Amino acid sequence: MLKFDHVSKVYKVGTFGGQELRAVNDVSFEVPDGEVVSLIGESGSGKSTIGRMILQLISISSGAISFDDTDISTLKPGARKEYFRKVQGVFQDPFSSYNPIFKADRIFKILKDEFFPHTSQADWNKQVREALAAGGLNPEHVLNKFPHQLSGGQLQRLLIARALLLNIRFLVADEIISMLDASTRIDVLNLLADLKTRGLAILFITHDLSLANYISEKAIILYRGCVAEMGVTEKVFQNPQHPYTRMLMASIPRLDRKWATGDTTLKAEPARTSGCVYYDRCPVHFEKCLQAPPPVEIAPDHQVACWQVTAA
Repeated sequence: MLKFDHVSKVYKVGTFGGQELRAVNDVSFEVPDGEVVSLIGESGSGKSTIGRMILQLISISSGAISFDDTDISTLKPGARKEYFRKVQGVFQDPFSSYNPIFKADRIFKILKDEFFPHTSQADWNKQVREALAAGGLNPEHVLNKFPHQLSGGQLQRLLIARALLLNIRFLVADEIISMLDASTRIDVLNLLADLKTRGLAILFITHDLSLANYISEKAIILYRGCVAEMGVTEKVFQNPQHPYTRMLMASIPRLDRKWATGDTTLKAEPARTSGCVYYDRCPVHFEKCLQAPPPVEIAPDHQVACWQVTAA
């Protein structure tokens, strides 16, 4: 199980670092084994920052991230390498994960050299082909090819096959299908769903609510680094309580009725340093919203950080 415990990430910005940008603010959640948790929000909400902190690409400013009850910031080099055998990430742009001057399947050679140096080449080739087949790829069509000779979907599934070879337990999937065509998206989504049935936990980072609703058991709605609402996906989607969540739901295109009207655009207001981060954009704010609302469980497995809801 991966656990976020009051995690924040603060960047120093401005002249000589005299100002602070709070990209993630006091975020807490858990991702149990064998579950998909969707992290939802518009650009700049802190979704990718959370994924990068899990993968230790950037450090946290405060709080703790633990995996199997071990704080990952305390890991020594040997334990850290073992952590990455269990936790991996796949990112939005598959082409950026490959060196264009090398063949795409070079990622498997690097993996063998680093983690499986004592495995014979024949056994390794067999494992690679099995992992490719599990990812819905024909080895004959993707091996010994350069990245530009493969589609985005094939490159993404190569990265997932790499994760399968490590037998990982946790995957950070950061907008992994946003650059794929519609016919390829469903293949990658169904592959993730199949991996979930094998016990893999997935943090599915997305701005697409329909995809989150399709694949995840739990949903977390982020706004400017803060958790606005989270809980069982069905409860969050069918009974949204936070004004921001409602605005997102109203933005989903519908074929059976006219789109809802209202404030569905991002205004260029400065980020608030106190109170509710959604205050300047919220259509129902009142005086108490000048204080930061804590997350409150309004129903089993359904939390909301909004005075309008919790003070009612």
